[in-house]
Amino acid sequence: MTLSVAHLGPTGTNAEAAALAYVKLLTRETGQECLLCPYVSIGQTLRAVADGEVLLAVVPVENSIEGSVPVTLDTLWQLDRLQIQRAVVLPISHALLSVAGALQEIQTVYSHPQALAQCQGWLEKFLPQVQLIPANSTTEALLHLEEDKTAGAISSLRAAQLYKLPVLAHPINDYPDNFTRFWVLSLQPSSGGTHTSLGFSVPANVPGALVKPLQVFAQRNINMSRIESRPTKRSLGDYVFFIDIEADARDASVQSALQELAPHTETLKIFGSYTTAYADSDPANPDCLIL
Repeated sequence: MTLSVAHLGPTGTNAEAAALAYVKLLTRETGQECLLCPYVSIGQTLRAVADGEVLLAVVPVENSIEGSVPVTLDTLWQLDRLQIQRAVVLPISHALLSVAGALQEIQTVYSHPQALAQCQGWLEKFLPQVQLIPANSTTEALLHLEEDKTAGAISSLRAAQLYKLPVLAHPINDYPDNFTRFWVLSLQPSSGGTHTSLGFSVPANVPGALVKPLQVFAQRNINMSRIESRPTKRSLGDYVFFIDIEADARDASVQSALQELAPHTETLKIFGSYTTAYADSDPANPDCLIL
């Protein structure tokens, strides 16, 4: 059976590059054939798995420069049936693509909000007067270049090759060590790994409401590699907390911690345990290689 893998499209996005890297790894490990299925938004990508349209989804969750991807966390909390199967870390290198003859001709720049933010310093220095317009993806932004010769788009070298578009500048991301972590999710139970991700809300915003849940892990010497909050969207000051711990949920110590944690939470969701693969996005090689 061919595995269907959803990702943020169209063809040429970093999400597709991460999906290609995962597919290459999966094929090497199991020989499984996969079919990539692009969707127009991260939310739709995740819902495609939840609704049974596809078997897997690859979505960005965290960037080393701009932090978390809110729509991924918010949608995962809402759906709550999805389980993380693997994490894929992809190096990100942005380029400015345009049919304009020079930077001075650029009046608008399109891209995904994360890409615009990751290139903010470069844009302020070299294109301080341009209008920045968000798009659903770095590849969707390229659609504007055909109709407007004063437009530019922040995308990848791979996208430039695929769509045969000129590159005016590369790299333009503000920090060279720019990485994005993607999650591979499905409805299947996770198979375990080195990290576990979970989320919880607390019964009330009172002193010690967050300290007590965190002490559960500290007392067992379980390290947290990430913690952040997102609004529940129910009322101001009401939050959901997302945590990554460096342990497998199947371990006895983690099971004990989760049992002790539950009474301190209003809602507790375990998103799965997984290992992390690191990819090399060489633009000369469309099939991103797992290191």
